[in-house]
Amino acid sequence: MADVSNGTFVEFSVNQGEPIRVPPAEETEKGLYYLSNLDQNVAVIMRTIYFFKSESKGNEEAVEVVKNGLSKILVHHYPLAGRLTISSEGKLIVDCTGEGAVFVEAEANCGLHEIGDITKPDPITLGKLVYETPGAQNLLEIPLLVVQVTKFKCGGFSIGMSMNHCMLDGIAAMEFVNGWGEVTRGLPLKIPPSLDRSILKPRNPPMIEFTHHEFDEIEDISNTNQLYEDEEMVYKSILFDPNKLAQLKEQALEDGVISKCTTFEVLAGFVWRTRCQALNLLPKQQTKLLFAVDGRPRFTPPLPQGYAGNGIVFTNSIAEAGELVDKPLSFAVGLIQEAVKLVTDSYMKSAIDYFEVTRARPSLAGTVLITTWSKLSFHTIDFGWGEPVSSGPVALPEKPVLLLLPHQKDKKSIILLLGLPASAMNTFEELLQI
Repeated sequence: MADVSNGTFVEFSVNQGEPIRVPPAEETEKGLYYLSNLDQNVAVIMRTIYFFKSESKGNEEAVEVVKNGLSKILVHHYPLAGRLTISSEGKLIVDCTGEGAVFVEAEANCGLHEIGDITKPDPITLGKLVYETPGAQNLLEIPLLVVQVTKFKCGGFSIGMSMNHCMLDGIAAMEFVNGWGEVTRGLPLKIPPSLDRSILKPRNPPMIEFTHHEFDEIEDISNTNQLYEDEEMVYKSILFDPNKLAQLKEQALEDGVISKCTTFEVLAGFVWRTRCQALNLLPKQQTKLLFAVDGRPRFTPPLPQGYAGNGIVFTNSIAEAGELVDKPLSFAVGLIQEAVKLVTDSYMKSAIDYFEVTRARPSLAGTVLITTWSKLSFHTIDFGWGEPVSSGPVALPEKPVLLLLPHQKDKKSIILLLGLPASAMNTFEELLQI
């Protein structure tokens, strides 16, 4: 809801203009552009929003400035100006047509501060700030990149971005948005994109050297799916400040089973375990924690700086819910540490080859997927109005996905975004107090 100064409430509304195409500012390469097997795995639409408000300048020129910058950055990232299609091998590939990204200008009926908590995923409110392609039946009909610039009455504006994850992972997407800000301000790119994805081609013949449990289907003996159907989903953003994180680390190390742990490992272990309790999973229920590890430095040789694609590889831990809940926190954290250690050059190449042979995607049945954006450089983005006052996702892509985000002001704090059925969320919040 938007609060209007005379005391009456009006529905928050956004008036969207007609979508146009913004092609690259110069002629770019045409033809088919290879996507690796790591890209094939994550073909979901990610919607993110960046809010800007400057004390020294209003939003009158925001639309033109951001649009001109988009045409410049697309020269460097020309595959984003193409369209998704299917290769002769039946895999996703980009046809570099140069037709451009979809761009929409919009106006909101209120000021930025009036739309409530913009740090929490809220598909209904925040969804109005990202343009959705009407009538798109599948991924091939959704443009690779859609940008909506919305002006607010307070002089602020937002950039709502919808992008297919097969094009860029979180690290590459942040390099893209930061670079877009740089060319918009007339600066050279700090990190030019490295576009050759064929360096991650599968081996011939493929060699599957590991068991890839990330693809396992887990049976839902606890009937959790029913709970998700019967109750409404509640989304919360939960703050873990340095004190809380230090307490969790102390708890994980107190029995001496592990000697050290990272913030991600302890937070992932704690959330995995607590979510099992909140969903009241049966003790014998198998549960899988799936998370992405940045493979860039782990490949031999490492991927080049500015690798513009998906350099992430999924790894996983599997345990019975009863075991997770009954054993100390060090048990869950230890499993996660083992899963991180697993991700070597040969494991990643085996995962690429596994997809080549099976075309399987990681299964989300009986799974919690934790994706971490807490190290991504959201706060350095600048289109000429200073860094974003807030940024984050519009919605979580799937029900079992949890997101760790950096806190806008205090970089040592982490925000957990998650959705659970209402009764489970109540229990989850009670368990956080312990």
